[in-house]
Amino acid sequence: MSVFIIVEAGVNHNGSIDLAKQLIDVAVNAGADAVKFQTFKTENLVLQNAQKAAYQKETTRKDESQFEMLKKLELDLDSHRELFSYCKEKKIMFLSTPFDLESIDLLNELGLEIFKIPSGEITNLPYLRKIGSLNKKIILSTGMATIYEIEEALSILIHAGTAKENIIVLHANTQYPTPMSDVNLRAMLTIKNTLGVEVGYSDHTLGIEVDIAAVALGAKVIEKHFTLDNTMEGPDHKASLEPKELNQMIQSIRNIEIALGSDEKKPSPSESENINIVRKSIVASANIKKGEYFTEDNLTVKRPGLGKSPMKWDDIMGKMSTKDYKKDEPI
Repeated sequence: MSVFIIVEAGVNHNGSIDLAKQLIDVAVNAGADAVKFQTFKTENLVLQNAQKAAYQKETTRKDESQFEMLKKLELDLDSHRELFSYCKEKKIMFLSTPFDLESIDLLNELGLEIFKIPSGEITNLPYLRKIGSLNKKIILSTGMATIYEIEEALSILIHAGTAKENIIVLHANTQYPTPMSDVNLRAMLTIKNTLGVEVGYSDHTLGIEVDIAAVALGAKVIEKHFTLDNTMEGPDHKASLEPKELNQMIQSIRNIEIALGSDEKKPSPSESENINIVRKSIVASANIKKGEYFTEDNLTVKRPGLGKSPMKWDDIMGKMSTKDYKKDEPI
């Protein structure tokens, strides 16, 4: 199965449908499988006096609350329908993360194929139960979570009606950007081996190397934020890839997929022609007369590998020659 690449536009549309469509175009051109937005009603998501995260304070106006910041980034039902239709036209999957119960209903009515659960909702029992009851495919992010919390969330989703094999769990870190020292990528394998689920990686580091490493370790899903320009005002632009980097990431992932190949060790088609050229044969190191014995003094090993393999050295050593050999003639 090919790695499923989700490129996260998130709220990097800055509340503009035109910007959102430009982001979809970038995702299509890069070769992503899905482009993901965020669905929320600010009144259902956050209290009026809630503080911003530290990274949000650095990338948005300091005099506005988290509520005010998010309110500007909402997409209404008509906007969702327009973007869903645009994605269908462009032949890329539309995804969006719901952040409240009302948004789950909106996306379900829209016909969302996969429900992405963000890290912040992994301890939200009513939310998990509602999504689990839809019996859709689920991608679960696990930033900030312990293995026990992930197990508990899985249990809720499964008991609510979603088959375990329809859930993919993403290792994640919710710091924007994530320091390399906090990535802890091996934890992705711990999730897979401990909980018996398919895994992937939701990345908030700068650059693309961790995503490539995750694919090499067996990630089935990669999720990465992107933007048109990471100098734009907004909470997530700074930690997002610009179009050129996004193209590089996806091309690199596809190359790694090809390079991983199968688990069988054998000569590849491209190198088979080199076998006889690079390997060696047993040859005479001096003229040998019929009836002489083969010794280390009259045999050596040289390219090409068209004659007897040097692995037969011990079988030949000490035996009598049945014909004359000239120097450098294969035995």
